[in-house]
Amino acid sequence: MSNRGNAGRGGGGGRGGDRGGGSRGGGGPPGRGGRGFQGGQGSSRGSPASSEGFGGGRASPAVHASGGGFDNRGRGGPPRGFDGGGRGGFDSRGRGGPPGGGGFRGRSAGGPVIFAEGHPAQVPPRLTDTSHSDLINSFKALKVIPDRPLRPGYGTAGTPITLRSNFFPIKLPKGPIYDYIVDISPKTDIKRLKIRIFELLEKTPLCTPHIPYIAHDRSQRLVSARKLPQPLDIQVPFQEEDETAPRPGATVYTVSIKFERELDIPRLTQYLGGQAKARDYDSLPLVSALNLVLQQHASRTGVRVGKNKYFFPSSVKISLGPGVEAWQGFYASVRPAYKQLMVNVNVCFTAFVEPGNLADALLAFGRNSKGAMPNLPKALAKSMKVTTQHLRYRKPIKAIGTTSARNTFFDCEELGGRVSVEQYFLKKYKIKLKHPADLPVVDIGSAKKTNWIPAELCDIGPGQPYKGKLNDKETAQMIRYACNPPKVNAEAIVNQGFPTVGLAPVAAPINGFGVSIDTEMAVVPARELRPPRLSYRVGNANIKDGSWNILDVKFHRGARVNSWWVMVVRDGLGTITGPTDTRFVDLITGFTKKCRNSGITMPDGRPRLLPPVNLPSPHSHPTRANAIDMIRNTIKASLADKGGQRPSFILVLLENRDNFIYPGIKRLGDVDFGIHTIHMQLSKALNEPRKQDQYFSNIALKVNTKLGGLNHLASPLDEQAMKWLTKKKTMMVGIDVTHPGPGSRDGTPSIAAVVANVDDSFVQFPASLRIQESKKEMLDELRDMMVERLLLYEKKNKALPQRIFVFRDGVSEGQFDTVLQEELAQILEAFKKLDTRGRGAKYKPALSIIICGKRHHARFFPTNSANADRNGNTRPGTVVDKGVTAVFDFDFYLQAHAGLQGTVKPTHYTIVYDESSLTADEIQQGTNDASYLYARATKAVSLIPAAYYADLACERGRCYLNDFLVDDKASSSGRGRFDAEEEKKRVFNAAREAWGEGLHPDVRESMFYI
Repeated sequence: MSNRGNAGRGGGGGRGGDRGGGSRGGGGPPGRGGRGFQGGQGSSRGSPASSEGFGGGRASPAVHASGGGFDNRGRGGPPRGFDGGGRGGFDSRGRGGPPGGGGFRGRSAGGPVIFAEGHPAQVPPRLTDTSHSDLINSFKALKVIPDRPLRPGYGTAGTPITLRSNFFPIKLPKGPIYDYIVDISPKTDIKRLKIRIFELLEKTPLCTPHIPYIAHDRSQRLVSARKLPQPLDIQVPFQEEDETAPRPGATVYTVSIKFERELDIPRLTQYLGGQAKARDYDSLPLVSALNLVLQQHASRTGVRVGKNKYFFPSSVKISLGPGVEAWQGFYASVRPAYKQLMVNVNVCFTAFVEPGNLADALLAFGRNSKGAMPNLPKALAKSMKVTTQHLRYRKPIKAIGTTSARNTFFDCEELGGRVSVEQYFLKKYKIKLKHPADLPVVDIGSAKKTNWIPAELCDIGPGQPYKGKLNDKETAQMIRYACNPPKVNAEAIVNQGFPTVGLAPVAAPINGFGVSIDTEMAVVPARELRPPRLSYRVGNANIKDGSWNILDVKFHRGARVNSWWVMVVRDGLGTITGPTDTRFVDLITGFTKKCRNSGITMPDGRPRLLPPVNLPSPHSHPTRANAIDMIRNTIKASLADKGGQRPSFILVLLENRDNFIYPGIKRLGDVDFGIHTIHMQLSKALNEPRKQDQYFSNIALKVNTKLGGLNHLASPLDEQAMKWLTKKKTMMVGIDVTHPGPGSRDGTPSIAAVVANVDDSFVQFPASLRIQESKKEMLDELRDMMVERLLLYEKKNKALPQRIFVFRDGVSEGQFDTVLQEELAQILEAFKKLDTRGRGAKYKPALSIIICGKRHHARFFPTNSANADRNGNTRPGTVVDKGVTAVFDFDFYLQAHAGLQGTVKPTHYTIVYDESSLTADEIQQGTNDASYLYARATKAVSLIPAAYYADLACERGRCYLNDFLVDDKASSSGRGRFDAEEEKKRVFNAAREAWGEGLHPDVRESMFYI
């Protein structure tokens, strides 16, 4: 949904998983630092065309999974959780299917289980063709402008089907909603303190009578169904949760509730009805007020994580590993649709700190401490607040000490001088410690003063979201917990979500506002689009359920390999004993044969074998820095030996997955030497013949693409496929930004990528990369990056493109106008830079900008088995542009791919700028067709390849700054705010120096990142 001014796309998302496996969204840890697995994707952006990767890219932050699928496109930010389907989130971004996998719980042997099958699924009257035709006709009378274009029509291509969606109609109140500003004196910016003040406010005599019809954000806004007396100043004596009364001298806060405005329901009704005069109406104030109303019960009874997700102490929990557990919760957000306001409800999951005694947590981690004092992972300690047993203070952990209570001393005048922490608690509180010598003390003091407490006297309270990233085992466990089939998720939403969140039966204050919510999921019309026909030089692609195999086919245009090298990186397993090892010889022979059979021209003879690299122990060299130097010297010596002659690529055979070796080698190849590197995991490369053949096929896809070949194309025999792109010379651009996630050093830059095709087949997409201010989404150097892409297109085609389609990934709905204000301006500046006499007239191509959203919570469910895949999901090609889409904006949901497991999630496309007069069928069918052209997979992918490639390029850029994105330093204490800001600047400058000139010139015109 993308009404103007409506902020937030909900969800969180990330990417992760096997770096090489081209499937986006189901596999492995999410990536870009965003919070987690976003719900219900269970799908993949495409099959793993090769599991090249090691260490799971953009490490999965505290996963938030919603609805059981994965995309986790983390875009900087929050804690571990599953929320949606990658960036980052996960927005993940996993590649390849998740390990193990939650299975299809609830599926019967007779076929897919459909939610509410047999229950009537009637499309409501508001969605009849006549109604929508009237809306589109009214739009035609309005002035046509390129920015935020009105919907030109609804799509008609494809087979009509009917679906359910996790949107529920809201009946609006008749009267206005009164909006108030809340001011707290003395002022505080501490979030926890504000929340507690509002909890106490609700118990005061002046506020209690209004509780049934007020809602607030526990910070600075309050809405009411009735006018409140003015002025309204309420005294709130402060007390902590576990105190029965305020302490003597406790702060008394004055909460002033000041009337700001009256929010008029009829204006919103006009907007929902698509009336021309309401086009520029800002629905956000009223929609956000209703969000407060609908979420108030959940806010009072649960724990909020992020913007619209709530988790409840009563929910089912599972342990993810020592100190961390997963909770199931629910997302709820009000969304405008044509003639109907809706609430979008979804299942979500996130990681919490496991409650209990801190000593027990330390002992659990101490099993692997190898004799050192037990400690906690930095992210876990930073996520905790503990309550002291002796004084009941609740404090955050500043640091875990390195000495025990017996060996930690301080000066105490009260006890006559220098005493140990053990002695202090025995003398002062008569507490004899159980672990005086085998557990560390904990600092719960302030920035200016330490306060050492024995760990056993600290209790970890429930409901504390985990702020770190999940490791591989924890991520796999979270996926198994969160990856549920559609029917299970749909039933959880209706049967658990509604009563838990307070939507049915409605809880106060919803009923106090006169709001009611339909408990039946919205029924919407949809269509299934046909797949395109694909072309290989030899052989055919028989597409079934969004995928095809490549047995007995040859790439459309095979690349030429002049020479290639092989390097074995040993990690103590002894998988390959030497160059004469039969398994090694068979591997090289088999891979060479696969490349030749696929159409790649390979040189005669065996590849050059580089001296093997023996990695030092990860215990003695955790970051493997010495190993990277060894590999660098090996490559450098080999280049010198060959007189500087470079191979087409280096095949790197790895014994283990490693979070440092993979990115280190990628940096060496892409930045230092300008040589393509291809990685194989020996555990997969030496698999049984059938699996080995598939693995080699996937690697061959990448080799051919990196070296400029074309794997497959839309068939010229299919007159409709890609027609929207071939009318004129067209350049398709993908833009994305990745942010440092949990576990990164503060100040680490964000990385921006711009990719664009250089061929008329829309297969080869070289990239530009830049670093910029940490966690800034809008690109700083987009103008220069666009100029680079345009000049390369001109170099390859002897002309500039006449049309440009930009697919922008990773921005929320609240940032749509910012894209137009900041990034559109830079793109237009790039066009001006190409205005030269040599090119003739002023360069002004037709430009369109389409936003691709994966971090949303819209899910669609088949209404009968005939329109479902074997897992009970909707099928590839499903498109929805009615019922739950925006009123004025030109948007649609497209699921081009097949859901491998879990609940499949579509991509939400919104056209925010259009000079090409796109029709609904052109952009919908065209995007679906393009989703089959992803180079390293034999599946349609969930995100249009241009945007997907930008994501991959961003992820490759992360390899170059891996030392900054993986922060293993112990948490420091006593740093002031000024010092922290200086440290961020220092880190950024160090990262900029490490980045240097970026890509080596020899790989800049290739798809080095694929």
